[in-house]
Amino acid sequence: MSSQGVWLRARERLRRFPELLAGCRDQAAAYGRCVAATGPGQAALRRGACAREFEALRRCCAQAAKKTMK
Repeated sequence: MSSQGVWLRARERLRRFPELLAGCRDQAAAYGRCVAATGPGQAALRRGACAREFEALRRCCAQAAKKTMK
């Protein structure tokens, strides 16, 4: 297997990401609001602080990706 094939597949997945994210705008907005609400600076954001919102966004993107698979 050539490494070029791996990069081509990865590039194709990255090209689809904006479309998938646009389909999950409500979940992305909720996650963004959660992150922004934690306060300024890196120290304010703790691991797992927005886990519920991130999980909803992840599930939405996974579902959208399944729908658009060839």
